[in-house]
Amino acid sequence: MRTAVRKIGNSRGVLIPAALLTECGITNEVELRLDGTRIVIEPVKPAREGWFDGYRAEADADAWEGLPADADSGEWEW
Repeated sequence: MRTAVRKIGNSRGVLIPAALLTECGITNEVELRLDGTRIVIEPVKPAREGWFDGYRAEADADAWEGLPADADSGEWEW
């Protein structure tokens, strides 16, 4: 798809069709970056989105397992 680069104040811009924005999941904010000579426009994703996906508590090892018992691991007297 071709479109014109338009003057917007001291800057330039392009109009992106609504169907294209919807297909890409773009709502109000976008992330712009350069990839060589290309301008990449991506939807803004919430910080850490998906970082906890796939976590399984049962797969966690016991961090204390295998450590020697403390000499003072009994009851404390105050």
